[in-house]
Amino acid sequence: MAITITMGIQKGGCGKSTTTGILAYLLSRDGYKVLAVDMDSQGNLTELLSKKPANEFVEKSVLEAMQHLDPERYIVPIYENLDLLPANNFLATFPRWIYTGVTYLGEKIRFNGDNPSLILDETLEKVRDNYDFIVIDTPPSLSEQTTNALCASEYVVVLFECSNWCYSAIPNFMDSVKGARKVSRHGTRVIGILRTMNDVRRSDAKAFNEMIEEDYPNEVFKTIITRKAPIGRLSLYGFDENAELKQALDQYENFYKELMERVKGR
Repeated sequence: MAITITMGIQKGGCGKSTTTGILAYLLSRDGYKVLAVDMDSQGNLTELLSKKPANEFVEKSVLEAMQHLDPERYIVPIYENLDLLPANNFLATFPRWIYTGVTYLGEKIRFNGDNPSLILDETLEKVRDNYDFIVIDTPPSLSEQTTNALCASEYVVVLFECSNWCYSAIPNFMDSVKGARKVSRHGTRVIGILRTMNDVRRSDAKAFNEMIEEDYPNEVFKTIITRKAPIGRLSLYGFDENAELKQALDQYENFYKELMERVKGR
């Protein structure tokens, strides 16, 4: 049965989609069967992996998979070992559907489960035996989408962009993980904090890196992801025929190694 890992923080611009996509790619490269799930209506993970506009997946996305509790119809093959459950902007209507039972198409499909925070978990249960890992991207908010992702996961990687606003967001996100653990059947817990988007030219970034390590010494990964142009251009060039791919992945290889050591050690 798949190990499910969510990337999260309620602040935007912290590298969640990029990190999710790279982790999915590295796992699949190493022979693991992987499902990447996009729970962000911006669809950045969808576009990174599929190399198609997210709007091409209207009526063929994770939203419909959850409404029908049927993921298999909506899974998109990417590579031999990597599949995608895509998203588009209509995922933003997920909360309205939960509470009204009316889809963005006007259909009446009521959720009949006990807890709306477990819809994604119930959906993924249909395919968990098909994968070694499920990795989930989340939106920059403490929304129903994020809560569903947390409740569907064993592990959470918290993304920390080295800034004051992200530093202030961490405690609330940690509380959200604790809240998810109370209702999840997976014992949802933080497996680590990944420091990202580090600007080596800024002394305040160095200070926030040190502060988060002091606050969460057992959680922070040793790896710090520094801003590099090849990582930023990954959204343009993707993983195929990308001359900069090795440069884009170099720092993430260290994070990947640390993460897998923690997963295997649990």
